[in-house]
Amino acid sequence: MDIKLDPSRDDLPLMANTSHILVKHYVLDLDVDFESQIIEGTLVLFFESGNRYRKKSSSTEETCQSESDEACKFRTPEPCHVPVTNTRTFSSKMGYNDFAIYGKGEKDTSGKDGNHDNQEQASGISSSKYCCDTGNHGSEDFLLVLDCCDLSVLKVEEVDVAAVPGIEKFTRSPKLTVVSELRNQIVHELVTLPADRWREQLDHYARCSQAPGCGELLFDTDTWSLQIRKTGAQTAIDFPHAIRIRYRTKPQGRSVTWTSDQSGRPCVYTMGSPINNRALFPCQEPPVAMSTWQATVRAAASFVVLMSGENSAQPTQLREGCSSWHYYVTMPMPASTFTIAVGPWTEVKPETCSPNDQAAKRPFSPSEADFRCASICGHVEYPCRFQNASATTQEIIPHRVFAPGCLRGACQETLLQLVSPCLSAAHSVLGTHPFSRLDVLIVPANFPSLGMASSFLTSVCPDQDSLTCGPCYKAFLFKFACPNSPHIVFLSQSTLTGGSHLCGTRLCHEIAHAWFGLAIGARDWTEEWLSEGFATHLEDVFWAKAQQQLAPHEAQEQQELRACLRWRRLQDELRNSPEQLQVLRPSKEKTGHVTDSGSSVVKHGLNPEKGFMQVHYLKGYFLLRFLARRLGDDTYFSFLRKFVHTFHGQLILSQDFLQMLLENIPEEKRS
Repeated sequence: MDIKLDPSRDDLPLMANTSHILVKHYVLDLDVDFESQIIEGTLVLFFESGNRYRKKSSSTEETCQSESDEACKFRTPEPCHVPVTNTRTFSSKMGYNDFAIYGKGEKDTSGKDGNHDNQEQASGISSSKYCCDTGNHGSEDFLLVLDCCDLSVLKVEEVDVAAVPGIEKFTRSPKLTVVSELRNQIVHELVTLPADRWREQLDHYARCSQAPGCGELLFDTDTWSLQIRKTGAQTAIDFPHAIRIRYRTKPQGRSVTWTSDQSGRPCVYTMGSPINNRALFPCQEPPVAMSTWQATVRAAASFVVLMSGENSAQPTQLREGCSSWHYYVTMPMPASTFTIAVGPWTEVKPETCSPNDQAAKRPFSPSEADFRCASICGHVEYPCRFQNASATTQEIIPHRVFAPGCLRGACQETLLQLVSPCLSAAHSVLGTHPFSRLDVLIVPANFPSLGMASSFLTSVCPDQDSLTCGPCYKAFLFKFACPNSPHIVFLSQSTLTGGSHLCGTRLCHEIAHAWFGLAIGARDWTEEWLSEGFATHLEDVFWAKAQQQLAPHEAQEQQELRACLRWRRLQDELRNSPEQLQVLRPSKEKTGHVTDSGSSVVKHGLNPEKGFMQVHYLKGYFLLRFLARRLGDDTYFSFLRKFVHTFHGQLILSQDFLQMLLENIPEEKRS
């Protein structure tokens, strides 16, 4: 197939300057309005400055140009008025739009309501050469760059965390007289609290997020980013370490989908868009920006709010007809893993409770943890379940199932009976569940990337034995191609119509992502096989163990049949897709590389053809299948458990897996 790839349209830019400054925690406070199809509220970001903010790029293609270049000025937020002569300059040739301070007679490109929207451009940015080093350049102000798209940014301000009562205990140096330095020190002490004080940390984050503003910041947006600066703050260390952004989403924003469930009632949720969450809230998208978050979401009382969160939230009634839901995450994760779903869901509960169900309902809190030596983990400090004696033996984590009311019966018959055995099977293979709980949601039939696959499956695959044949298998996998998220799994309603086999294998695939894709993430998003290849291989392994009624030889025959059908699917894809999109590491030796500022691109990340391709699923699957057969199950899965224990909570590249594999392969099995 002769398809010409265009980097200006195919590559996804990651604009955030994560080498200079990192978001450590997000606090979201949002209102969901179904009538206007808008999510509106505030986002407070807590930062820690990086260790490379002073470094200048050695490449002229990756750095800002001299002040003789065309000036890039900022829109001045009201009511602060900054003279044009005070603005600094930086390159406008790297993909940014020119900025202007709107005075009398000047053109204002903000929305009619006065909001500043992401500018719509005909084409994106072609390659990593667009990336601008936004660190300190002599007398210029430091520029914070966040990934942002399809949002209306209303206001950006510094947060006066020093005004929070009792916060003075976070000020170690009484000699600090500069208020801005005092605020930044408070944030530094807060983000670096030890893991056993996580409850206190979350409480202080919440209190600081409600502190008053202490000065509006200059900001502007372009197609892919939000840029913020503070006059006189020349380095990341000087830049405010706690800022508040007031914004609203757009109905057509590409990170969320407004639709109706199977009963015709409105709902909204993140759709697994190629642009991830930048149209849901301004954030740092690069995987290296590992952060925690907490969110309060208000919606009509008839709606249920589900979200990536360690707690099984319950609604709090604020006033008649309005409820509030609160979730939090203490394990640092990329912002792309944040997921939200709001709709009139019904929790599906078993008619009778089995012993497994009773055990799963018991909540597990990290505060009860019997922590072992923290040195056994290689990740940054957080309340880690791998260090907790009770968590390591928890075969079945607490879980809930939600669906539209009309599918309640189907869920009780099929899905509800499978969650516990699938979770138990996964634990028997890989050990400790990385996350403390799981919600499973049956998504609406008209979900854009699932509706096609759903209807295709229903009409083409009336029985479970034909599920992995030809083009149907391609559609079958595509519907699960959205980014992974902790604590919540989306399943298509089609999984309920194919019997326990279809529902079970899909559930096992998504459960496998808790280890591969979430607990262990790819440092470069082009290495999708590190998530999807492992999940595809492990879904067979988990499902074989979960099907207790199958004899071992029957389970083996089932896996062999699926392998045969997958091989046919891979051959078909290799014959009928662009060769450039078949490469597992399209960036080759530059995989994992970023500019001095931390910005980069995801090669082919926006290419629509790539969304339908399964190379990263199938090539990865066959590699792992070969290794398991070559080494033997005992040796291979023993190594896999060791790999998980070594790298959980971290980001990896392919070479990390392959190097550890070579170091652990017995000598007699290397040839």
